[in-house]
Amino acid sequence: MHTTLHYKDQRSDKVYRVAIEPRDDGYVVNFAYGRSGSTLNTGTKTACPLYFDAVQKIYDRVVKEKLAKGYILAADSQTYTEGSRKVTDIRPQLLNAVEDPGALMADNTFYLQPKHDGKRLLLHKQGFELTGINRRGIECGFPESIRSAAAALPHSFLLDGEAVGNTFHVFDLLEVEFTNLRAIPYRDRLVKLLNLLAGGQQTAIQWVATISGREAKTRFFDHLREDNAEGAVFKRIGAPYSAGRPSSGGDQFKYKFVETASVIVSAINAKRSVQMAVWENAQLVPCGNVTIPADQPIPQVGDLIETRYLYAMPGSGSLFQPVYLGVRDDITGAECTRDQLKFRREPEEVAA
Repeated sequence: MHTTLHYKDQRSDKVYRVAIEPRDDGYVVNFAYGRSGSTLNTGTKTACPLYFDAVQKIYDRVVKEKLAKGYILAADSQTYTEGSRKVTDIRPQLLNAVEDPGALMADNTFYLQPKHDGKRLLLHKQGFELTGINRRGIECGFPESIRSAAAALPHSFLLDGEAVGNTFHVFDLLEVEFTNLRAIPYRDRLVKLLNLLAGGQQTAIQWVATISGREAKTRFFDHLREDNAEGAVFKRIGAPYSAGRPSSGGDQFKYKFVETASVIVSAINAKRSVQMAVWENAQLVPCGNVTIPADQPIPQVGDLIETRYLYAMPGSGSLFQPVYLGVRDDITGAECTRDQLKFRREPEEVAA
């Protein structure tokens, strides 16, 4: 992808081109400049290949600097999809993982909810205008069924939830009629959410089941596991809504029954299969192959995809029995790292 910029006045007629190009196991930012119609001087902004998100920042900075100096975009310029989407000031609250949910199951100050296997979506309605926002705070698309359902609900609002197919599973209400609800306890936000959803005749926006009490949570937890759900979420009843992810602890936690990983497509194989890779020490390292179902489009090299797997093999890092879940457009390549993988435990040596 590249951007071409022109600068012309009474004394100058200059062109400047900057491009992100793949090289080895990463990407570089190259540039060319000179008089229009002449042979251009070339150079690079990166001494070695970097991961995509790092070079995109360099690329964006160069373009902004040239625009500030009076250059204008040429018609053949190509911009990245994410670069053309609006970055909002709305961010979701992210959860920390727990290895053992026992204490949260027994704690009556925490609700239990199912963890849906979908994409995080914040849905903002202002009058007749509807905007989808992903987990990075960037505007995103969403199914027409969800759009129609949101239009049928009264008031302006900001909802937080997971989009699974054509259904939006909502678990929080952050704003209603331009009133910020983030500071009030979660139990009160849930009541307001139920009242909002009851005010419209629609089925594509559903309230996420919320369970309290140790015995009820235990039964529901067991049901989720037996039903092959992705996992469970625990949320403190009286907590406010805090955007971002705390460095440790917090008021919201997740426990997963299965392992999932976000990886980068590094190559396309024959027979509907792609090679996967993750970042380790600023280099892309392979983590196996995954088959793409016949009813799904094959992702392209450089795409970020989500996979479910049993475990990662020690040493090679290859995912064992990976299952393709879909393309991720709500994360960055920097999040596709080897340290997210769960490795199989080696059997302990038996003493002689």
